Amino acid sequence: MPVTLSGSCHCGAVKFTVDSSTPVPYQVVDWLRNVDLIMNAQFCLCSLCRKVGGVGGSVNLGGHSESLKVEGNEHVTSQAVLDRGTFKEHIATSERNFCSKCSSMLWLYDPTWPELIHPFASAIDSPELKNPDTLVCAKLDSKPAYVCLPEGNKEIYQQVGPLSIEEWHRKDNEYVE
Repeated sequence: MPVTLSGSCHCGAVKFTVDSSTPVPYQVVDWLRNVDLIMNAQFCLCSLCRKVGGVGGSVNLGGHSESLKVEGNEHVTSQAVLDRGTFKEHIATSERNFCSKCSSMLWLYDPTWPELIHPFASAIDSPELKNPDTLVCAKLDSKPAYVCLPEGNKEIYQQVGPLSIEEWHRKDNEYVE
C-alpha cells in the first residue's frame, strides 16, 4: 500500500496529503531544459527552483495525483516562467503550486502526465523521508558554481540518469505497491 505523505506550507494556510509509491528523494536533476525528463525529476537545480526553493533548488517526490487532498485550496496558486528574459520566454506546462500567503512550494503537477504529482520534500511534515544510500546527480549544466552538491555517495551524470523515479525505487526495493 502506498505511503501517505502529509504536508503543509510554512504559515499553515495549506495542508495536503498524497499517496506515494516513490517516497525516497534520491536524484539531483534539472528537468526544465527538457520536459521529457519530468519522470526523473527529484532534486531540481534549475534557476526557477533555486529562486523559489532556495540556493540548493528543490527536492521532488512522486505521488498519485488522484489521491491528493487539499485543505486551504483557496490559498494555492501556480505559475512558472521558463527561459525568463530571453526570446524563448514562455509559461511552463508544469504547474508549481505554492501558498499565496507565505510562498512555500507545495507540489508540481504537469498535465502531460495527469496520473502523477510531485510534492516538494520541503513541504512534507510526515512521515520522515528516508535518506538514500546513493544520490543520483544529473543535468549539472544548470548548477551554478556556488551551489554545492549534497555530501555522500553519488552517481553523477552531465545529462540525465538512466532510471525514472519508479525504476529507481523498484531497483532499490523502495517502491511501495
